[in-house]
Amino acid sequence: MKILYIAEIVGKAGVFAVKQGLPELKKRKRVDFVVANADGATGGGGLGRNHAAYLHKLGVHTLTLGECAFYKKDLVENIDKMPYVLRPGNLNIEAPGYGSYIYKLDVAKIVVAVIIGQSGFSRMHGDNPAARLPSLLERLHKETPIVIVDFHTGATAEKRAFFAVADGLCAAVIGSHTRVQTADEAVSPKGTAVITDAGRTGSVDSVGGADAQTCIQEYLTGIPDWTKETWARLELQGVLLDVDKNGKALSIERVRLPIAGGRDHEGQNL
Repeated sequence: MKILYIAEIVGKAGVFAVKQGLPELKKRKRVDFVVANADGATGGGGLGRNHAAYLHKLGVHTLTLGECAFYKKDLVENIDKMPYVLRPGNLNIEAPGYGSYIYKLDVAKIVVAVIIGQSGFSRMHGDNPAARLPSLLERLHKETPIVIVDFHTGATAEKRAFFAVADGLCAAVIGSHTRVQTADEAVSPKGTAVITDAGRTGSVDSVGGADAQTCIQEYLTGIPDWTKETWARLELQGVLLDVDKNGKALSIERVRLPIAGGRDHEGQNL
């Protein structure tokens, strides 16, 4: 089974990159299933209901979220009815929505789960990821051996430790949140594919998808402002997984697809 994970979609530029690049990737790579992190798809932080529905219509089977999962009220009010949108699964039981879900395909069943880490988040706090993982996987493996985990946290050390905990227990653990693609993709001898961060989908010449000059002003003034997007040099980033019927990863390949339609720093079309 070929599984495409699209790295964090940031703003309208990221949504545009998915629209333009996903059909080509699905055809060229013979993709069976598409996962996309959409934690910054609407305005750079969070996911609105309309964007969720639109990305799903474009061919994304499941959308994963992180600490921005509940930023958009219209999504929160409807998330219980949207099983293709997943918030972190290690939250309090009172949290709305799904933390994992079983998707039935013609070729097999696949489970996607989201776990949030404990490094650097002030507005959302999850249970200890390493402590929660064994019971979660025990439940999910009763349905299918093919389990993909999106591990959303900022600290590289926490990600690497979690990879060791998950080794051999799931097909892949894909790191997200930092919006910078790392070059450490690997498949362990036990058959688990990992990467510290799959990157971002949207503007490459930016600060996490946001306008660099605006972010510089934030550093200088201390006033947060991630509202100004940039379209400079667009890419669809992520990873392509090849997973067997026993839930073991055969390969992991980084994806960086340039997208026409971006603009340079002066606003000129590329």
